[in-house]
Amino acid sequence: MNYKNVKILKKDDLQDGGMKTVKVAQNEILVTRVDDEFHAFAAHCTHYGAPLGDGVLSGVRIVCPWHHACFHAKSGDLLEPPALNALPSFEVKVEGNDVIVRFPEKPEAARIPDMTKLQPEKDKRIYIILGAGAAGNAAAQVLRETGFMGRILLISREKRLPYDRPNLSKDYLQGDADPAWMPLRSEEFYKSHDIELLLGRLVKRVNIPTRTVTFSDEDTLIYDKLLIATGGIPRTLAVAGADLKNVFTLRSFDDSDAIINVLEGAGEAVIVGSSFIGMEATSSLRHRGLKVTVVSRDQFPFERVFGPDIGKLFKDGHEKNGVTFKLKTEVKKFEGKDSVEAVVLSNGERLKADLVIAGIGVKPATDFIQGLEKSSDGGILVDKNLKAAEDVYVAGDIASFPFWLTGKNIRIEHWRTSEQLGRIAGRNMAGKETTYSSMPFFWTNQAGLYFRYVGHATTWDEIIVQGEIPAKDFLAYFIQEDSVVAVAGMGRDKEMAAVEELIRLKKMPSPEEIRNGSIDPVRMLST
Repeated sequence: MNYKNVKILKKDDLQDGGMKTVKVAQNEILVTRVDDEFHAFAAHCTHYGAPLGDGVLSGVRIVCPWHHACFHAKSGDLLEPPALNALPSFEVKVEGNDVIVRFPEKPEAARIPDMTKLQPEKDKRIYIILGAGAAGNAAAQVLRETGFMGRILLISREKRLPYDRPNLSKDYLQGDADPAWMPLRSEEFYKSHDIELLLGRLVKRVNIPTRTVTFSDEDTLIYDKLLIATGGIPRTLAVAGADLKNVFTLRSFDDSDAIINVLEGAGEAVIVGSSFIGMEATSSLRHRGLKVTVVSRDQFPFERVFGPDIGKLFKDGHEKNGVTFKLKTEVKKFEGKDSVEAVVLSNGERLKADLVIAGIGVKPATDFIQGLEKSSDGGILVDKNLKAAEDVYVAGDIASFPFWLTGKNIRIEHWRTSEQLGRIAGRNMAGKETTYSSMPFFWTNQAGLYFRYVGHATTWDEIIVQGEIPAKDFLAYFIQEDSVVAVAGMGRDKEMAAVEELIRLKKMPSPEEIRNGSIDPVRMLST
């Protein structure tokens, strides 16, 4: 490959602890100055291509402004998902006051982390991962990143490569994402890194004392270490007519495909439940031109998790997008001869429907697991290392794990958190003791609303709002026991990236400081 030396800036142009995006021909480079050393990387996140210069630099952590992937500011290595790849780095030297980068003629946008290969002559152990979603896929990768040389078996009940599940209700359902774009990795990636994919295999039993995994066809496997990351199962509606055709749940690739297959000729859809899946599906079907009605027991979407003011913002946004709401009511039954034709509500109202999507939540896919302690909601209890029993680990939606911020066990059904837990479980399986010391984070895009949320709050004593919620420009601080436990934001991506770091570093201001005046999270992080 051909390289050229390019002067990109003067030393004095960038203070220590700062980062800056510079242009080299048609390319952008992110330059960091950490501990008075200059480093240069590809300037866009390897997840969805966000400009990293719009994020924040926190110590040695570059935080993406969109979905909070983190990269090492000296090496470009991946520190936090949802990105899977690291940043390509470029050689930098300083001559006098000039900062010079050795830049390739054809720079790459992403770098696969260094990963070891299978070496059975050195390691005969078999590590099994049940579930090839966010957590399972992340764990398989990090096992190779941390030097595990034994066999890795990644098992999925689906017959597809691990894929980008969040987009099932967003771009893919909208028709804006090609199926070929959805897999997280290519088949060649798994082959080249000796990660064995067992697709379309249903596990019916795990025997913890004998270390045995039994499939539905009675085949068995013996493991040395096991990661259970089986995710959730959509809840279904227990009402008359729920078995009619075109009554769907939305969890898997096949679910999304089944919905898409009936959209041609469909005019009216009913969404049952104002969950994230339900409301994202609502937005996607409106994007395709369907008339959509949302039926929910709640007064506003997301009221129980964000409060009424943010809930009203979402309701208003969807109504402006043409959505009709039937709130504080529920479904009594579905009607139709073969396929659903109408939804009858508890108040007697009858809604015409060519299809129905039930978005009423999921339950942990743990019924087949025996011999492990479970929480009241079916999650599996784990310790700080995500260990549930000797050589058995749990990650993703089903893990009930201790949250360092509150000291209480939590279970979170979010993509990025699942990937975080998968990476931590993988490191612990490889003998690299690691605990969860990060922050939960999720995002949703629907009806033109781009919403971000850091932390975890099932209840709160107060919500302090900076900015204006109706204007879609705010930070909302959720206060519990006189401390900030979560922050929601819109139109404040850079600030939300800084907020995550402030909470993680225990530098968040007190509720009193927030009440007494506008605080600047970005400035606070840099001081």
